[in-house]
Amino acid sequence: MTPKQPFAIGIDLGTTNSAIAVWKEGKAELIPNALGHFLTPSVVSVDEKNQVLVGDAAHPRLVTRPQETASAFKRYMGTEKVYQLGKHRFTPTELCALILTSLKADAEAYLGEPVREVVISVPAYFSDQQRKQVHHAAELANLIAVRLINEPTAACLAYSLHESHERRFLVFDLGGGTFDVTVVEHDEGFVDVRASAGDNRLGGEDFTQHLANFVIDKVSVEGSELTLAEKAKILSACEKAKRDNDVDFRISLPKPFSRDISLTQHELDEVWKSTLLRLSQPLKQALSDARISPQEIDELIFVGGATRLRQVQQLATRLIGRFGQSSLDPDLVVAMGAATQAACRLRDAAVEEIVLTDVCPFSLGVASNRNGQVDVFSPIIERNTVIPTSRVERYYTTTDDQNKVRIAVYQGERFWVRENIKISEFEIDVPESKAGDEAIDVRFSYDINGLLEVDVTVVSTQASTQKVIDRTPIGMSDEDKTASRERLAALKVHPRDKLPNIALSEKLNRLYEEKLADERYLVEQLIIQFTQALDSQDERVIREARDDVNRQLKSLGYK
Repeated sequence: MTPKQPFAIGIDLGTTNSAIAVWKEGKAELIPNALGHFLTPSVVSVDEKNQVLVGDAAHPRLVTRPQETASAFKRYMGTEKVYQLGKHRFTPTELCALILTSLKADAEAYLGEPVREVVISVPAYFSDQQRKQVHHAAELANLIAVRLINEPTAACLAYSLHESHERRFLVFDLGGGTFDVTVVEHDEGFVDVRASAGDNRLGGEDFTQHLANFVIDKVSVEGSELTLAEKAKILSACEKAKRDNDVDFRISLPKPFSRDISLTQHELDEVWKSTLLRLSQPLKQALSDARISPQEIDELIFVGGATRLRQVQQLATRLIGRFGQSSLDPDLVVAMGAATQAACRLRDAAVEEIVLTDVCPFSLGVASNRNGQVDVFSPIIERNTVIPTSRVERYYTTTDDQNKVRIAVYQGERFWVRENIKISEFEIDVPESKAGDEAIDVRFSYDINGLLEVDVTVVSTQASTQKVIDRTPIGMSDEDKTASRERLAALKVHPRDKLPNIALSEKLNRLYEEKLADERYLVEQLIIQFTQALDSQDERVIREARDDVNRQLKSLGYK
Protein backbone atom coordinates (compact mmCIF):
# COMPACT_ATOMS: atom_id res chain seq x y z
CA MET A 1 0.00 0.00 0.00
CA THR A 2 1.46 3.35 -1.03
CA PRO A 3 1.91 5.66 1.98
CA LYS A 4 -0.25 8.76 1.87
CA GLN A 5 1.59 11.88 0.77
CA PRO A 6 1.84 14.49 3.55
CA PHE A 7 -0.07 17.74 3.26
CA ALA A 8 1.82 20.64 1.69
CA ILE A 9 1.79 23.16 4.57
CA GLY A 10 3.16 26.72 4.51
CA ILE A 11 3.53 29.03 7.50
CA ASP A 12 4.06 32.77 7.61
CA LEU A 13 5.59 33.33 11.05
CA GLY A 14 5.00 37.07 11.29
CA THR A 15 6.10 39.78 13.71
CA THR A 16 2.56 41.08 14.24
CA ASN A 17 0.37 38.28 12.83
CA SER A 18 0.98 34.74 11.63
CA ALA A 19 -0.91 32.53 9.17
CA ILE A 20 -0.91 28.96 7.93
CA ALA A 21 -2.05 27.54 4.58
CA VAL A 22 -2.34 24.17 2.88
CA TRP A 23 -2.13 23.25 -0.81
CA LYS A 24 -5.36 21.50 -1.75
CA GLU A 25 -7.00 20.78 -5.10
CA GLY A 26 -4.52 22.83 -7.09
CA LYS A 27 -4.44 25.97 -4.96
CA ALA A 28 -3.28 27.39 -1.64
CA GLU A 29 -6.04 27.33 0.95
CA LEU A 30 -5.82 29.36 4.16
CA ILE A 31 -6.50 27.57 7.43
CA PRO A 32 -8.66 29.36 10.05
CA ASN A 33 -7.74 29.40 13.72
CA ALA A 34 -10.05 28.44 16.61
CA LEU A 35 -11.95 31.72 16.21
CA GLY A 36 -12.38 31.31 12.47
CA HIS A 37 -9.77 33.97 11.64
CA PHE A 38 -7.03 33.48 9.06
CA LEU A 39 -4.63 35.78 10.97
CA THR A 40 -3.38 34.78 14.42
CA PRO A 41 -1.80 37.63 16.43
CA SER A 42 1.82 36.84 17.27
CA VAL A 43 1.17 37.56 20.93
CA VAL A 44 1.74 35.45 24.05
CA SER A 45 0.49 36.14 27.58
CA VAL A 46 0.35 34.40 30.97
CA ASP A 47 -2.92 34.75 32.89
CA GLU A 48 -3.71 34.98 36.60
CA LYS A 49 -3.83 31.17 36.87
CA ASN A 50 -0.34 30.91 35.39
CA GLN A 51 -1.71 29.48 32.14
CA VAL A 52 -0.36 30.49 28.74
CA LEU A 53 -2.56 32.35 26.24
CA VAL A 54 -1.61 32.57 22.56
CA GLY A 55 -2.96 34.62 19.65
CA ASP A 56 -6.42 36.19 19.83
CA ALA A 57 -6.82 35.28 23.50
CA ALA A 58 -3.55 37.04 24.38
CA HIS A 59 -3.89 40.11 22.14
CA PRO A 60 -6.32 42.18 24.32
CA ARG A 61 -3.94 41.73 27.26
CA LEU A 62 -1.39 43.98 25.54
CA VAL A 63 -3.66 46.72 26.95
CA THR A 64 -5.06 45.14 30.11
CA ARG A 65 -1.99 43.19 31.27
CA PRO A 66 1.03 44.54 29.34
CA GLN A 67 3.55 43.37 31.95
CA GLU A 68 2.48 39.73 31.41
CA THR A 69 2.16 39.94 27.62
CA ALA A 70 4.74 39.83 24.82
CA SER A 71 4.54 40.83 21.16
CA ALA A 72 6.94 41.66 18.30
CA PHE A 73 9.40 39.12 19.78
CA LYS A 74 10.33 37.81 16.33
CA ARG A 75 12.47 40.94 15.97
CA TYR A 76 14.74 39.70 18.75
CA MET A 77 15.37 36.15 17.55
CA GLY A 78 19.07 35.37 17.78
CA THR A 79 19.63 37.84 20.65
CA GLU A 80 19.96 37.41 24.41
CA LYS A 81 16.66 39.17 25.13
CA VAL A 82 14.47 37.36 27.67
CA TYR A 83 10.79 38.03 28.39
CA GLN A 84 9.48 37.67 31.96
CA LEU A 85 5.77 36.84 31.79
CA GLY A 86 4.38 36.12 35.23
CA LYS A 87 6.47 33.36 36.74
CA HIS A 88 7.80 32.25 33.37
CA ARG A 89 10.86 33.36 31.42
CA PHE A 90 10.89 32.97 27.64
CA THR A 91 13.41 33.53 24.87
CA PRO A 92 12.08 35.01 21.60
CA THR A 93 12.58 31.60 20.00
CA GLU A 94 10.44 29.90 22.63
CA LEU A 95 7.67 32.47 22.14
CA CYS A 96 7.78 31.86 18.37
CA ALA A 97 7.53 28.13 19.12
CA LEU A 98 4.30 28.77 21.04
CA ILE A 99 2.86 30.59 18.00
CA LEU A 100 3.91 27.70 15.73
CA THR A 101 2.36 25.20 18.16
CA SER A 102 -0.92 27.11 18.02
CA LEU A 103 -0.87 27.19 14.20
CA LYS A 104 -0.06 23.47 14.13
CA ALA A 105 -3.08 22.74 16.37
CA ASP A 106 -5.32 24.81 14.08
CA ALA A 107 -4.10 22.94 11.00
CA GLU A 108 -4.56 19.53 12.60
CA ALA A 109 -8.08 20.43 13.72
CA TYR A 110 -8.90 21.65 10.20
CA LEU A 111 -7.31 18.77 8.29
CA GLY A 112 -8.10 15.98 10.73
CA GLU A 113 -4.55 14.65 10.48
CA PRO A 114 -1.20 15.25 12.20
CA VAL A 115 1.02 17.97 10.72
CA ARG A 116 4.79 17.54 10.83
CA GLU A 117 6.65 18.88 7.77
CA VAL A 118 6.21 22.56 6.88
CA VAL A 119 7.73 25.34 4.81
CA ILE A 120 8.24 28.48 6.92
CA SER A 121 8.77 31.97 5.51
CA VAL A 122 11.41 34.30 6.93
CA PRO A 123 12.37 37.90 6.13
CA ALA A 124 14.88 37.97 3.28
CA TYR A 125 17.25 39.94 5.48
CA PHE A 126 17.20 37.48 8.41
CA SER A 127 20.74 36.55 9.38
CA ASP A 128 22.15 33.04 9.50
CA GLN A 129 21.65 32.81 13.26
CA GLN A 130 18.08 34.10 13.06
CA ARG A 131 17.29 31.43 10.48
CA LYS A 132 18.79 28.81 12.80
CA GLN A 133 16.46 30.05 15.51
CA VAL A 134 13.44 29.63 13.22
CA HIS A 135 14.49 26.01 12.70
CA HIS A 136 14.81 25.56 16.45
CA ALA A 137 11.40 27.16 17.10
CA ALA A 138 9.92 24.65 14.67
CA GLU A 139 11.63 21.79 16.51
CA LEU A 140 10.18 23.01 19.82
CA ALA A 141 6.74 23.01 18.21
CA ASN A 142 7.29 19.40 17.05
CA LEU A 143 7.53 20.52 13.43
CA ILE A 144 10.19 19.95 10.79
CA ALA A 145 11.02 23.07 8.79
CA VAL A 146 11.85 21.28 5.54
CA ARG A 147 12.48 24.59 3.84
CA LEU A 148 12.85 28.24 4.79
CA ILE A 149 11.63 30.56 2.04
CA ASN A 150 12.20 34.31 1.96
CA GLU A 151 8.92 36.20 2.48
CA PRO A 152 9.02 38.30 -0.72
CA THR A 153 9.98 35.21 -2.72
CA ALA A 154 6.98 33.38 -1.25
CA ALA A 155 4.72 36.28 -2.22
CA CYS A 156 6.08 36.21 -5.78
CA LEU A 157 5.50 32.48 -5.97
CA ALA A 158 1.84 33.03 -5.06
CA TYR A 159 1.49 35.76 -7.69
CA SER A 160 3.39 33.82 -10.36
CA LEU A 161 0.75 31.06 -10.38
CA HIS A 162 -1.59 33.60 -11.94
CA GLU A 163 0.94 34.75 -14.56
CA SER A 164 1.36 33.14 -17.98
CA HIS A 165 3.78 35.58 -19.57
CA GLU A 166 7.09 37.23 -18.80
CA ARG A 167 6.87 39.84 -16.06
CA ARG A 168 9.34 41.65 -13.82
CA PHE A 169 8.06 42.25 -10.30
CA LEU A 170 9.27 44.49 -7.52
CA VAL A 171 7.96 43.10 -4.24
CA PHE A 172 7.64 45.80 -1.59
CA ASP A 173 7.25 43.78 1.61
CA LEU A 174 6.61 45.83 4.76
CA GLY A 175 5.36 43.69 7.61
CA GLY A 176 4.95 44.41 11.29
CA GLY A 177 8.64 44.22 12.10
CA THR A 178 10.67 43.70 8.93
CA PHE A 179 11.11 45.31 5.52
CA ASP A 180 12.31 43.65 2.32
CA VAL A 181 12.48 44.77 -1.30
CA THR A 182 12.96 42.06 -3.92
CA VAL A 183 13.28 42.20 -7.70
CA VAL A 184 11.90 39.05 -9.32
CA GLU A 185 11.57 37.92 -12.93
CA HIS A 186 8.89 35.43 -14.00
CA ASP A 187 9.29 33.72 -17.34
CA GLU A 188 7.75 30.45 -18.56
CA GLY A 189 7.73 28.63 -15.24
CA PHE A 190 10.90 30.23 -13.86
CA VAL A 191 10.65 32.46 -10.78
CA ASP A 192 14.08 34.10 -10.69
CA VAL A 193 15.03 36.37 -7.80
CA ARG A 194 17.42 39.01 -9.15
CA ALA A 195 18.16 41.02 -6.01
CA SER A 196 17.00 41.53 -2.45
CA ALA A 197 17.64 44.27 0.10
CA GLY A 198 16.01 45.22 3.36
CA ASP A 199 16.03 46.06 7.05
CA ASN A 200 14.99 43.45 9.61
CA ARG A 201 14.40 46.14 12.25
CA LEU A 202 11.89 48.24 10.28
CA GLY A 203 8.16 47.64 10.01
CA GLY A 204 4.64 48.73 10.85
CA GLU A 205 5.46 48.53 14.57
CA ASP A 206 7.84 51.48 14.08
CA PHE A 207 5.10 53.63 12.57
CA THR A 208 2.89 52.83 15.56
CA GLN A 209 5.66 53.50 18.07
CA HIS A 210 6.62 56.85 16.54
CA LEU A 211 2.97 57.87 16.60
CA ALA A 212 2.75 56.78 20.25
CA ASN A 213 5.89 58.78 21.11
CA PHE A 214 4.26 61.87 19.56
CA VAL A 215 1.08 61.31 21.61
CA ILE A 216 3.00 60.66 24.83
CA ASP A 217 4.78 64.01 24.39
CA LYS A 218 1.36 65.64 23.95
CA VAL A 219 -0.32 64.13 27.02
CA SER A 220 2.56 63.83 29.48
CA VAL A 221 2.60 66.18 32.42
CA GLU A 222 6.06 67.57 33.07
CA GLY A 223 7.86 65.64 35.79
CA SER A 224 5.52 62.64 35.69
CA GLU A 225 6.09 59.30 34.06
CA LEU A 226 3.30 57.36 32.40
CA THR A 227 2.74 53.85 33.69
CA LEU A 228 3.29 50.81 31.49
CA ALA A 229 -0.49 50.29 31.34
CA GLU A 230 -1.08 53.90 30.23
CA LYS A 231 1.59 53.61 27.52
CA ALA A 232 0.00 50.36 26.36
CA LYS A 233 -3.38 52.10 26.01
CA ILE A 234 -1.80 54.88 23.95
CA LEU A 235 -0.02 52.33 21.75
CA SER A 236 -3.29 50.46 21.19
CA ALA A 237 -5.14 53.68 20.27
CA CYS A 238 -2.34 54.64 17.85
CA GLU A 239 -2.44 51.20 16.22
CA LYS A 240 -6.19 51.53 15.67
CA ALA A 241 -5.84 55.04 14.19
CA LYS A 242 -3.00 53.84 11.94
CA ARG A 243 -5.11 50.96 10.63
CA ASP A 244 -8.09 53.25 9.96
CA ASN A 245 -5.77 55.92 8.47
CA ASP A 246 -8.62 58.21 7.42
CA VAL A 247 -7.94 61.55 5.75
CA ASP A 248 -9.20 63.04 9.03
CA PHE A 249 -6.58 61.29 11.16
CA ARG A 250 -7.81 61.08 14.75
CA ILE A 251 -6.44 59.14 17.73
CA SER A 252 -9.14 58.44 20.33
CA LEU A 253 -7.49 57.95 23.70
CA PRO A 254 -9.31 55.96 26.42
CA LYS A 255 -9.33 56.81 30.12
CA PRO A 256 -7.45 58.20 31.98
CA PHE A 257 -6.79 60.55 29.02
CA SER A 258 -10.31 60.54 27.50
CA ARG A 259 -9.49 62.87 24.63
CA ASP A 260 -9.00 62.90 20.87
CA ILE A 261 -5.83 64.01 19.14
CA SER A 262 -6.15 65.01 15.49
CA LEU A 263 -3.29 65.27 13.02
CA THR A 264 -3.22 66.88 9.61
CA GLN A 265 -1.62 64.89 6.79
CA HIS A 266 1.37 67.24 6.99
CA GLU A 267 1.79 66.58 10.73
CA LEU A 268 1.50 62.86 10.13
CA ASP A 269 4.15 63.01 7.42
CA GLU A 270 6.46 64.78 9.89
CA VAL A 271 5.88 62.15 12.61
CA TRP A 272 6.75 59.39 10.14
CA LYS A 273 9.38 61.27 8.13
CA SER A 274 12.43 59.38 9.45
CA THR A 275 10.71 56.00 9.13
CA LEU A 276 9.63 56.69 5.55
CA LEU A 277 13.16 57.77 4.64
CA ARG A 278 14.46 54.39 5.83
CA LEU A 279 12.28 52.69 3.23
CA SER A 280 14.02 54.43 0.33
CA GLN A 281 17.55 53.05 0.64
CA PRO A 282 16.79 49.29 0.39
CA LEU A 283 14.53 49.94 -2.58
CA LYS A 284 17.24 51.84 -4.43
CA GLN A 285 19.85 49.19 -3.47
CA ALA A 286 17.72 46.31 -4.80
CA LEU A 287 17.28 48.06 -8.15
CA SER A 288 20.99 48.87 -8.32
CA ASP A 289 22.05 45.30 -7.50
CA ALA A 290 19.60 43.94 -10.10
CA ARG A 291 21.09 46.44 -12.57
CA ILE A 292 17.72 47.69 -13.72
CA SER A 293 15.93 51.03 -13.64
CA PRO A 294 12.51 51.72 -12.09
CA GLN A 295 11.10 52.04 -15.63
CA GLU A 296 11.96 48.37 -16.29
CA ILE A 297 9.65 47.16 -13.49
CA ASP A 298 6.38 45.78 -14.90
CA GLU A 299 4.56 45.30 -11.61
CA LEU A 300 4.86 46.78 -8.13
CA ILE A 301 3.43 44.33 -5.57
CA PHE A 302 2.58 45.30 -2.01
CA VAL A 303 3.04 42.64 0.65
CA GLY A 304 2.56 42.99 4.41
CA GLY A 305 -0.12 44.80 6.40
CA ALA A 306 1.91 48.00 6.78
CA THR A 307 1.79 48.58 3.01
CA ARG A 308 -1.85 49.58 3.48
CA LEU A 309 -0.59 52.90 4.88
CA ARG A 310 -1.29 55.66 2.38
CA GLN A 311 2.09 57.27 3.04
CA VAL A 312 3.95 54.01 2.33
CA GLN A 313 2.11 53.44 -0.95
CA GLN A 314 2.73 57.02 -2.04
CA LEU A 315 6.47 56.71 -1.36
CA ALA A 316 6.80 53.42 -3.28
CA THR A 317 4.70 54.73 -6.16
CA ARG A 318 6.82 57.88 -6.40
CA LEU A 319 10.12 55.95 -6.39
CA ILE A 320 9.03 53.30 -8.91
CA GLY A 321 6.84 55.54 -11.06
CA ARG A 322 3.84 53.22 -11.15
CA PHE A 323 0.92 52.31 -8.91
CA GLY A 324 1.21 49.16 -6.86
CA GLN A 325 -1.22 46.29 -6.66
CA SER A 326 -2.39 43.97 -3.90
CA SER A 327 -4.89 41.69 -5.66
CA LEU A 328 -3.90 38.99 -3.16
CA ASP A 329 -4.36 39.96 0.51
CA PRO A 330 -1.04 41.55 1.64
CA ASP A 331 -1.41 39.94 5.09
CA LEU A 332 -2.00 36.43 3.72
CA VAL A 333 -0.11 36.15 0.44
CA VAL A 334 3.15 35.00 2.10
CA ALA A 335 1.45 32.01 3.78
CA MET A 336 -0.12 31.16 0.42
CA GLY A 337 3.28 31.33 -1.26
CA ALA A 338 4.86 29.16 1.44
CA ALA A 339 2.17 26.52 0.85
CA THR A 340 2.87 26.79 -2.90
CA GLN A 341 6.56 26.13 -2.23
CA ALA A 342 5.59 23.13 -0.08
CA ALA A 343 3.57 21.83 -3.05
CA CYS A 344 6.57 22.37 -5.35
CA ARG A 345 8.71 20.33 -2.96
CA LEU A 346 6.17 17.48 -3.03
CA ARG A 347 5.97 17.79 -6.83
CA ASP A 348 2.28 18.50 -7.01
CA ALA A 349 1.13 18.29 -10.62
CA ALA A 350 -0.28 21.83 -10.54
CA VAL A 351 3.04 23.45 -9.65
CA GLU A 352 5.82 21.03 -10.51
CA GLU A 353 6.75 23.04 -13.60
CA ILE A 354 7.68 26.09 -11.50
CA VAL A 355 11.43 26.50 -10.98
CA LEU A 356 12.36 28.85 -8.14
CA THR A 357 15.73 30.52 -7.64
CA ASP A 358 16.67 32.76 -4.74
CA VAL A 359 19.64 34.86 -3.66
CA CYS A 360 21.81 35.45 -0.63
CA PRO A 361 20.59 38.92 0.43
CA PHE A 362 23.79 39.96 2.24
CA SER A 363 27.54 39.52 1.82
CA LEU A 364 29.32 36.83 3.86
CA GLY A 365 33.04 36.88 4.49
CA VAL A 366 35.91 36.78 6.97
CA ALA A 367 38.15 39.18 8.85
CA SER A 368 41.46 39.64 7.03
CA ASN A 369 44.62 41.75 6.96
CA ARG A 370 45.08 43.99 3.94
CA ASN A 371 48.01 46.34 3.24
CA GLY A 372 48.93 46.43 6.91
CA GLN A 373 45.36 47.05 8.06
CA VAL A 374 43.85 44.40 10.36
CA ASP A 375 40.24 43.28 10.67
CA VAL A 376 39.23 44.30 7.17
CA PHE A 377 36.12 42.59 5.78
CA SER A 378 36.89 40.18 2.95
CA PRO A 379 33.68 39.01 1.20
CA ILE A 380 33.57 35.40 -0.02
CA ILE A 381 29.92 35.31 -1.07
CA GLU A 382 28.71 38.68 -2.33
CA ARG A 383 25.16 39.81 -1.66
CA ASN A 384 22.54 38.77 -4.22
CA THR A 385 24.53 35.74 -5.36
CA VAL A 386 22.14 33.04 -6.62
CA ILE A 387 21.80 30.19 -4.10
CA PRO A 388 22.61 27.46 -3.37
CA THR A 389 26.22 28.46 -3.92
CA SER A 390 29.73 27.49 -2.90
CA ARG A 391 32.66 29.94 -3.17
CA VAL A 392 36.29 29.67 -2.08
CA GLU A 393 38.99 32.28 -1.38
CA ARG A 394 42.67 31.76 -0.53
CA TYR A 395 44.40 33.54 2.36
CA TYR A 396 48.00 33.54 3.67
CA THR A 397 49.72 33.68 7.03
CA THR A 398 50.82 37.17 8.07
CA THR A 399 53.63 36.59 10.60
CA ASP A 400 56.73 34.40 10.84
CA ASP A 401 56.33 31.08 12.73
CA GLN A 402 52.56 31.52 12.87
CA ASN A 403 50.96 28.22 13.97
CA LYS A 404 47.28 29.20 14.21
CA VAL A 405 44.85 31.11 12.01
CA ARG A 406 41.70 32.71 13.32
CA ILE A 407 38.65 32.34 11.07
CA ALA A 408 36.16 35.06 12.03
CA VAL A 409 32.97 34.95 9.93
CA TYR A 410 30.93 38.11 9.34
CA GLN A 411 27.80 39.23 7.51
CA GLY A 412 27.41 42.75 6.14
CA GLU A 413 28.52 45.31 3.63
CA ARG A 414 30.94 47.51 5.60
CA PHE A 415 34.73 47.74 5.05
CA TRP A 416 35.65 47.16 8.72
CA VAL A 417 34.44 43.91 10.26
CA ARG A 418 33.56 45.67 13.53
CA GLU A 419 30.75 47.42 11.65
CA ASN A 420 29.29 44.13 10.37
CA ILE A 421 27.51 41.28 12.18
CA LYS A 422 29.77 38.61 13.64
CA ILE A 423 28.43 35.12 12.98
CA SER A 424 31.15 32.80 14.27
CA GLU A 425 34.83 32.45 15.12
CA PHE A 426 37.18 29.49 15.39
CA GLU A 427 40.90 28.66 15.05
CA ILE A 428 42.78 26.14 12.92
CA ASP A 429 46.36 24.85 13.23
CA VAL A 430 48.89 25.52 10.45
CA PRO A 431 52.54 24.45 10.06
CA GLU A 432 55.02 27.11 11.19
CA SER A 433 56.71 28.93 8.32
CA LYS A 434 57.68 32.36 7.10
CA ALA A 435 54.97 35.00 6.74
CA GLY A 436 53.02 34.45 3.52
CA ASP A 437 54.42 30.95 2.85
CA GLU A 438 51.44 29.02 4.23
CA ALA A 439 48.07 29.29 2.50
CA ILE A 440 44.56 28.29 3.54
CA ASP A 441 41.46 27.96 1.39
CA VAL A 442 38.22 29.11 2.98
CA ARG A 443 35.08 27.80 1.30
CA PHE A 444 31.59 29.10 2.10
CA SER A 445 28.57 26.99 1.11
CA TYR A 446 25.19 28.69 1.43
CA ASP A 447 22.08 26.53 0.97
CA ILE A 448 18.49 27.17 -0.10
CA ASN A 449 17.44 27.68 3.54
CA GLY A 450 19.96 30.47 3.95
CA LEU A 451 22.23 28.43 6.24
CA LEU A 452 26.01 28.65 6.05
CA GLU A 453 28.70 25.97 6.13
CA VAL A 454 32.43 26.78 6.29
CA ASP A 455 35.25 24.50 5.09
CA VAL A 456 38.88 25.48 5.72
CA THR A 457 41.73 23.58 4.06
CA VAL A 458 45.44 24.04 4.85
CA VAL A 459 47.01 23.97 1.38
CA SER A 460 50.35 22.35 2.30
CA THR A 461 48.91 19.46 4.34
CA GLN A 462 45.36 19.31 2.89
CA ALA A 463 44.12 19.10 6.49
CA SER A 464 40.48 20.16 6.45
CA THR A 465 38.20 21.66 9.08
CA GLN A 466 34.47 21.80 8.49
CA LYS A 467 32.10 23.93 10.54
CA VAL A 468 28.35 24.23 10.18
CA ILE A 469 27.68 27.64 11.67
CA ASP A 470 25.36 27.10 14.62
CA ARG A 471 26.44 29.86 16.95
CA THR A 472 23.93 32.18 18.60
CA PRO A 473 24.54 34.76 21.33
CA ILE A 474 22.47 32.69 23.75
CA GLY A 475 24.48 29.55 23.05
CA MET A 476 21.97 26.95 21.88
CA SER A 477 23.78 23.78 22.93
CA ASP A 478 22.00 20.42 22.93
CA GLU A 479 21.46 20.89 26.67
CA ASP A 480 19.88 24.33 26.05
CA LYS A 481 17.59 22.86 23.40
CA THR A 482 16.51 20.05 25.71
CA ALA A 483 15.87 22.52 28.54
CA SER A 484 13.70 24.67 26.24
CA ARG A 485 11.71 21.66 25.10
CA GLU A 486 11.10 20.48 28.67
CA ARG A 487 10.17 23.99 29.86
CA LEU A 488 7.59 24.45 27.10
CA ALA A 489 6.21 20.94 27.58
CA ALA A 490 5.54 21.73 31.26
CA LEU A 491 3.48 24.87 30.49
CA LYS A 492 -0.24 24.89 31.13
CA VAL A 493 -1.79 25.99 27.85
CA HIS A 494 -5.52 26.53 27.52
CA PRO A 495 -7.25 23.88 25.36
CA ARG A 496 -7.89 25.03 21.81
CA ASP A 497 -11.66 24.57 22.12
CA LYS A 498 -11.77 27.03 25.04
CA LEU A 499 -9.97 29.80 23.18
CA PRO A 500 -13.08 31.48 21.66
CA ASN A 501 -14.51 31.95 25.17
CA ILE A 502 -11.22 33.22 26.60
CA ALA A 503 -10.64 35.57 23.66
CA LEU A 504 -14.13 37.09 24.02
CA SER A 505 -13.73 37.51 27.80
CA GLU A 506 -10.39 39.27 27.35
CA LYS A 507 -11.86 41.48 24.62
CA LEU A 508 -14.77 42.50 26.88
CA ASN A 509 -12.33 43.25 29.72
CA ARG A 510 -10.28 45.48 27.42
CA LEU A 511 -13.37 47.34 26.22
CA TYR A 512 -14.55 47.83 29.80
CA GLU A 513 -11.20 49.45 30.67
CA GLU A 514 -11.33 51.72 27.62
CA LYS A 515 -14.94 52.93 27.75
CA LEU A 516 -16.75 55.35 30.05
CA ALA A 517 -20.35 56.21 31.05
CA ASP A 518 -23.04 54.71 28.79
CA GLU A 519 -20.58 52.77 26.63
CA ARG A 520 -19.01 51.21 29.69
CA TYR A 521 -22.47 50.25 31.01
CA LEU A 522 -23.24 48.44 27.74
CA VAL A 523 -20.00 46.48 27.97
CA GLU A 524 -20.73 45.69 31.60
CA GLN A 525 -24.08 44.12 30.61
CA LEU A 526 -22.37 42.01 27.98
CA ILE A 527 -19.78 40.80 30.50
CA ILE A 528 -22.56 39.78 32.89
CA GLN A 529 -24.50 38.04 30.10
CA PHE A 530 -21.46 36.06 28.95
CA THR A 531 -20.29 35.22 32.48
CA GLN A 532 -23.70 33.77 33.32
CA ALA A 533 -23.53 31.62 30.19
CA LEU A 534 -20.04 30.40 31.16
CA ASP A 535 -21.27 29.56 34.66
CA SER A 536 -23.93 27.28 33.15
CA GLN A 537 -21.16 25.01 31.77
CA ASP A 538 -23.60 24.13 28.98
CA GLU A 539 -21.74 24.24 25.65
CA ARG A 540 -24.88 25.05 23.67
CA VAL A 541 -25.80 27.96 25.98
CA ILE A 542 -22.23 29.27 25.91
CA ARG A 543 -22.03 29.07 22.11
CA GLU A 544 -25.35 30.92 21.66
CA ALA A 545 -24.35 33.60 24.19
CA ARG A 546 -20.96 34.03 22.49
CA ASP A 547 -22.59 34.48 19.10
CA ASP A 548 -25.10 36.97 20.55
CA VAL A 549 -22.44 39.02 22.34
CA ASN A 550 -20.30 39.14 19.19
CA ARG A 551 -23.32 40.31 17.17
CA GLN A 552 -24.00 43.08 19.67
CA LEU A 553 -20.36 44.17 19.68
CA LYS A 554 -20.37 44.31 15.89
CA SER A 555 -23.59 46.35 15.82
CA LEU A 556 -21.99 48.79 18.31
CA GLY A 557 -18.97 49.17 16.01
CA TYR A 558 -16.50 47.29 18.24
CA LYS A 559 -14.19 45.05 16.21
